[in-house]
Amino acid sequence: MKAQPPVMALLVSLWVAGMGTAVAATPLHVAYAGSMGAVMDMHLGPAFAKTHHVTYQGEGQGAYGLAHLIAAKKLRTDVFISITPGPIRVLEKVGMVSKAVPVASTAMVIAYSPKSRYANEFVAAAAGKIPWYTVLEKPGIQFGRTDPQTDPQGQNILFTFLLAQKYYHQPELAQRVLGPVENQKQIFTEASLLARLKSGQIDASSGYESAVKSLHLPFITLPDEINLSNPAMAKAWYDTVHFTMTVDGKTKTLDTQPLVFYAAVPKDAPHPKLGEAFIRFMTSKAGQAMFKETGYNNPR
Repeated sequence: MKAQPPVMALLVSLWVAGMGTAVAATPLHVAYAGSMGAVMDMHLGPAFAKTHHVTYQGEGQGAYGLAHLIAAKKLRTDVFISITPGPIRVLEKVGMVSKAVPVASTAMVIAYSPKSRYANEFVAAAAGKIPWYTVLEKPGIQFGRTDPQTDPQGQNILFTFLLAQKYYHQPELAQRVLGPVENQKQIFTEASLLARLKSGQIDASSGYESAVKSLHLPFITLPDEINLSNPAMAKAWYDTVHFTMTVDGKTKTLDTQPLVFYAAVPKDAPHPKLGEAFIRFMTSKAGQAMFKETGYNNPR
């Protein structure tokens, strides 16, 4: 009687025989506004990958920067998620996107570091005991924000301060706290901004309520009149402020946009059906629950 092969040898032989037919899991690539890192990489992406038997690959950067990379065909992605409609419009103009779906919304806040020497003042401001903007004018305060050239948040904090000037009757408040539009002493990448805040490298920063809550950072809630969260205030109030910036050598006037996250499948997506399925998942009951749990509001 012929001897039976050892179990390990049998398993190895079966594995080798199956190598020719083994297929790696399909990758889903999602390029998203950098503030969405926690909800995308820790919740939505992994959950979708598990139920659809794919691998998830997330990439977060400033939404305008990503849009220009996609438009130039330097980045191919199955789904692009933007904060505000602006980056989506970049892709619409070059025929890369035909429709976008609102998936969540948020509001501007002022985040602060518990390690700041002015932490007690920030706590008082968060409780409404002192005006929040007076703390930001303290000597030596290091305020952080993102680049308005590449990131909508970098533009939105400027709008917030311009609206605050009017709302609180504080002329030149934006100049006093932020300085020039592109103040390199304050500008950091979106991915590193809140990490620097958490470590105490900066005292306070701009932030989306959703991202700040996801990282469990303390923050100051701002009224609807200046936090850009209420579409009903857009025409009569938000749209009354503007600022100019040089873009590609040309002076451009920028206007406010609603703080809504939009998702789209680019025309050159490697796996468009998978991208569409991911967007449906984000707008599903389960997907919306994940957004809510991590500090996001429903799409408006």
